[in-house]
Formats: sequence, C-alpha cells, structure tokens
Amino acid sequence: MQLEIQNLSVLVDNKKILDNLNLKINKGEIHAIMGPNGVGKSTLSKIIMGYPNYNIESGDILVNSNSILKLEINERSKLGIFLVYQNPISIEGVLNRELIKASLDANDISYKSFYEYVLELDKNIQKLDMQKDMAHRSFNVGFSGGEKKKNEILQLLMLKPKFIILDELDSGLDVDSLKVVCDAINDYLKENPTTSVLIITHYTRILEYIKPNYVHVLKDGNIIKSGDYNLAKLIEKDGYNQSFSVGE
Repeated sequence: MQLEIQNLSVLVDNKKILDNLNLKINKGEIHAIMGPNGVGKSTLSKIIMGYPNYNIESGDILVNSNSILKLEINERSKLGIFLVYQNPISIEGVLNRELIKASLDANDISYKSFYEYVLELDKNIQKLDMQKDMAHRSFNVGFSGGEKKKNEILQLLMLKPKFIILDELDSGLDVDSLKVVCDAINDYLKENPTTSVLIITHYTRILEYIKPNYVHVLKDGNIIKSGDYNLAKLIEKDGYNQSFSVGE
C-alpha cells in the first residue's frame, strides 16, 4: 500500500500539532519517525487511522492516490491500515479470541471454518511465545505491558494489514519480548513484501530489529531531517538537541 501525506496541518485544542507535514511511503517501504516527547508523533498515527477530535486545518492523506480523510476508522481498517497501540485498552467480559474473530468479520476476512481460525490463532500465539490461555481470557485484562503488546501483534498477524503503524512498540517490552515480536513482524513482511510500515519511536532499539529504509526527525510539527538508518545511529549518539535544520 502506498500512503502519502500532503501539506498536513492539524490542530488539537486550538494548538497546531502538525504544520504543513509531507511524507510519502511507497509499497514495501519501512519508514521511522523519531523525535522527543510532544512533537506530534502519536498524533500523526491517530490522524492516519481517522481518530475524531483532531481538527485537520489543511492538507490531505492519500492511499493509493485516493483521499481517505472522509473515511471512518472502520473503513480505513478495511483498506488494510492497522495501528499497533502505544497503550492498548482492556475490555472485561470480551474474550480475546472473540474480539479478534469479530475484527476479522468486520474486515471481511474469513477462514474456511472456525476450526481453521482456531488453528491459525493458536499457531500465532505460539509464534509470539504467549501463554496458551491468552485466547480464552478477557481482552487484555490482567495482561502485563509486554503481553498487551504481543496481543497487538497477534491481531496484526491475524488481520494481515497492508499498512502497519507501530506506535512506540518497544515501550513495555523487555529485550527478549521485543526480539520475538520483531521477528514475527519481519516474517510477516517477508511473506507480504508490498506491506508498508511506519515506525514511531523515541529510541533506536526497535530499528536494530526492523531496519527502516528511511528515518525522519519530527520537530515543531514538521519533518526537519530525513536519512537512512545512519541518521538513527547519529541520534542515538548525539541525541535530539543537535542543531538539525531543514535540508541539512
């Protein structure tokens, strides 16, 4: 999936969070957006997904050259856009496997039988090194931070999206768990080479596992510098306080 952001300006509570931002992610590309807290990284992920309460002042978001601004969240999901949440919610009384099955049905993704669905779910639970009873527990209730993140990737593997947004995936994951989920994502990308990825992160740790084609630095609501993975290593070495300037 190709996604293009054109001259996007966004207000939240009358404060400009994104300011004339441009970004193009082609099919099969992996892009990382880095920056300190409060610069608009997570806002960008929610705008792409179609969250309400964000005032788009100007600009557009295109998927395969078609604007998606008027589409609701569920319609964007049907296109194949998937957001891995930074802070996943919990739902008491709704079993994990029931919610995932409902998500599949809502996105018109079907298996030949319920048994085939259960086999696929169990296979991916094992792949992510999750406890076997995860499928039969209330959605994220009593899950640790790392288990919630693994559960996000479980949904990803079942829903098979075409454009993946990873919003602070590495927060809440220990070193071993991060490797497990990143290995699962990399395997998915090998099997689905036209899938595009947008990684939103503070740190380079996740980028050591999922190597980006491009790295962008976000500051004051706009991308002030772009480069390859070496830019991420420069940030790790010198931090965000160095004097990046547009086009430098």
